[in-house]
Formats: sequence, structure tokens, C-alpha cells
Amino acid sequence: MLDGPLLTAEQFVESRFELPESGQWAELEAGKVTIFQPPDLDHGNTILNLSKLFADFIQRTELGYACFDLGMLMNSAPDTVRFPAACYFLSGPRFEETDKPYTARIPDLVIELASTADRRTRISNRMEDFLAWGVSGVWAIDPKAEEVAVISRDAPAITLGNDAILEHQSLLPGFKCSVNNLFVEPGWWAG
Repeated sequence: MLDGPLLTAEQFVESRFELPESGQWAELEAGKVTIFQPPDLDHGNTILNLSKLFADFIQRTELGYACFDLGMLMNSAPDTVRFPAACYFLSGPRFEETDKPYTARIPDLVIELASTADRRTRISNRMEDFLAWGVSGVWAIDPKAEEVAVISRDAPAITLGNDAILEHQSLLPGFKCSVNNLFVEPGWWAG
């Protein structure tokens, strides 16, 4: 955590671009700025694959919408704003949260990427914090181990290996993908 006065969510968002790497890997934890290690190419590949999978799913089902790099205002006074890799909303006007820097609205699903050492050491606590905040399900994707931990309030936690199928029928009925497809360099991107 960086030293300095406690910041509100608004102050953090206003000053975020002055941080290293324009604050892209920064969060606000109880009013203090925390900076994560920049992720590697595997992180980017996973995000590209996930965005394509969600886009295909949304076009096919018209069920909810995904947001990437959206801050989650999880606590106030002092403020905590976390930036999971992605989140998914099932209700409300479509794409209502898309252009906001952060929201206090609780998504139905949060997707975390354990793509650096500091993210890996904090992932379990973050998953539990998201569930305690009211999120119905959390996927923690680990590109290095090529696995996905799935935690939800309505089922026991499971870890899916590279050859498993990722699905969450209670939240995203009809969504399915092979876990290994999350980690390949997307042909549509490289092509």
C-alpha cells in the first residue's frame, strides 16, 4: 500500500492516471492505494478469450452483459474499490455499468485472474470478500496453473483443470467452454 492520506473512491478515480502505469493495476483498499504487479501476456490472452466467449454468449442468449476493468465500490468510509478482471450483470438495463469507472451495484458473477504472484497470494481472500459483499459466484482463473476455481453461494467450491468444462448453469444457463480454451493465444486475435 502507498503511504498518504486516505482517499475516497472519487479521489482515487480522479488521481488514478497519475499512478505508475496510469493506475491500470491499482486498487483502493480501505482508503489506501494498492498497486499490483503488471500481468504478463497470459493474462491478456485470457481476457481476450473470455471477452470473445462472453460476447458470443450474450449475442446468442441476450442474457445480461459483461464488464471489464470496472471498479467495484465494496466498502465506504474508508472506501474500498476493487477491479476484478471482469464481472457479469444479469439484471438492470443492458450495459448500464459499462462506461462507469466504478459501481456500487453488485454483479452476479465476478471473474478474477491470478496472473501474478501478488494476485495469487490474495485470491482466496478476494473471492471470499466478493461473496460476502453479495456476489453470487466468483471464478478465479489461474493462467499459470491453467485452472479455474469456481465458488458460489449455491454450490460447493470446485477447481477445474485444463481438460474440464467451465459452466455455471444457475447464473449463466447455456454458457460452456473448455477451460483450456481460456489459455490459448486467440487465433482470431493473432490472425
